[in-house]
Amino acid sequence: MSATAGPVPAAIAPQGGAGSAPRQQRAFKTQDKPDEVRRSNMNAAKAVSDAIRTSLGPKGMDKMIQTASGEVVITNDGATILKHMAVMHPAARMLVELSQAQDVEAGDGTTSVVVIAGSLLGAAEKMLNKGIHPTIIAEAFQRAAAKAVEFLSDISTPIELSDKESLLRAASTSLNSKIVSQYSSVLAPIAVNAVTRLLDPKSSATAPSKSSADPASASAPGSSTVLPEEQVNVDLRDIRLVKKVGGTIDDTELVEGLVLEQNVVGGSGGPTRMEKAKIAVCQFQLSSPKPDMDNQIVVNDYRQMDKILKEERQYLLNMCKKIKKTGCNVLLIQKSILRDAVNDLALHFLAKLKILVVTNVERDEIDFVSKTLGAKPVADIEAFTEDKLASADLVDEVNQNGAKVCKITGIKNMGRTVSVLCTGANALVLSESERSLHDALCVVRCLVKKRALIAGGGAPEVHVSRLLSEYASTLSGMEAYCFQAYAEALEVIPTTLAENAGLNPISIVTELRNRHALGERTAGINVRKGQITNILEENVLQPLLVNTSAIELATETVSLLLRIDDYHLSR
Repeated sequence: MSATAGPVPAAIAPQGGAGSAPRQQRAFKTQDKPDEVRRSNMNAAKAVSDAIRTSLGPKGMDKMIQTASGEVVITNDGATILKHMAVMHPAARMLVELSQAQDVEAGDGTTSVVVIAGSLLGAAEKMLNKGIHPTIIAEAFQRAAAKAVEFLSDISTPIELSDKESLLRAASTSLNSKIVSQYSSVLAPIAVNAVTRLLDPKSSATAPSKSSADPASASAPGSSTVLPEEQVNVDLRDIRLVKKVGGTIDDTELVEGLVLEQNVVGGSGGPTRMEKAKIAVCQFQLSSPKPDMDNQIVVNDYRQMDKILKEERQYLLNMCKKIKKTGCNVLLIQKSILRDAVNDLALHFLAKLKILVVTNVERDEIDFVSKTLGAKPVADIEAFTEDKLASADLVDEVNQNGAKVCKITGIKNMGRTVSVLCTGANALVLSESERSLHDALCVVRCLVKKRALIAGGGAPEVHVSRLLSEYASTLSGMEAYCFQAYAEALEVIPTTLAENAGLNPISIVTELRNRHALGERTAGINVRKGQITNILEENVLQPLLVNTSAIELATETVSLLLRIDDYHLSR
């Protein structure tokens, strides 16, 4: 009110004393507490952003993290670093969740999204200092984000999923910023082949069923050819990464069939290789029955003792014979918590009957295993019938550079799943290789969701920043200020890329702006040569979805933080 009433403040000034003078100068002054809460939130979130800013890009640094259990993790993946960080402040936790949201949505760009959010918070803080209301800033930022996504879509190049070359370039770009970047030529084709293998049969398999189910689509000309394009997602749970220490990352391979990290039981003299296999997935225990409650039976007579042992032998022998009778010669047994899933006596009988046994198959693997093999899990010996078995050409235990795994190949009617065997010299390298491969898989999945590629190397951010600045000059009032601040905040990505590569960020970003102003849309920072080049010639490409979702998610989080004006602990 006081801003509009002209002469009144002068009359009130003597009572308010010196403290009320600054209040007249500012357009918007909150009470002290909301302002403190807002700044505390911003500082906490910016601290998280600064912590992982150094790990952005191909020349980014790695972080070494020691978990509570004493395990050491070395990574430069934003989502992994933040997941392991002990972040207490509620606003800083929002950035951790932001990075996880980006991981779910796009799988890559988890560091970029946090860095962008930190930069936007810095821009918002400057706006608050100018006295602009937080709600106005939040709304302007949301509009600027929508505009930025529009500009990004304009410079993206649409691709076909049949264009393997483009998919490979995108997967390689994702791997180049990881610790295992020198192995990108091995891992990128694996990622592309794994995802495309889940795609290809889908189009041919769903085409007839869709047209027969829906008469309208059957009559439409060329409806079956459109179908593969309609598939908008790939479930990455159908790709299983099996980790084994041994060999090097070069030995990582995509397996035609199924890989089990459990070894074949060979101690009881049973077979370790089986051709023309009939496989059963078994969820019951091959051991003597046990009551649910703990009890003790005291046997005084040795004849009774003998009888008990004979009964046990007979019970197990009958079970094993029943299994053999169905023609089963490979048994995958689920891990059991309450009692032994299989005991030595049962293993002895199974070995005599020439049945290959793999024990300790984890409960969460059973779904994947049965989907791949096309077998139904058997929960009871009475239900053990031939129709529940799966067929495969070969089940074999393979030793690859010290990594022992069980491979099942030549599966008849194999489900649409993919197994990848990841190998590495030690556990640290292996887990980082697995994370990097997961990111590359996510990048290829992004291209299935949104079929467009965009240049990397800070080029899209500078392009969007320039166009937003031009657009801001057409606006008026507070909104123009906010758009301008938003445009400047986006330049944090090229600035950070240059800083992490040991270049002079000011001269590099200035030159980059200049090139873009001259119309070179694809000019970006080439960190290997340390200069500005046409980034498309360097094959630095990323999916459009990674950039758009990073900008949208970061802006939403910043708007949310701006709207918070108080903080309470509940009982």
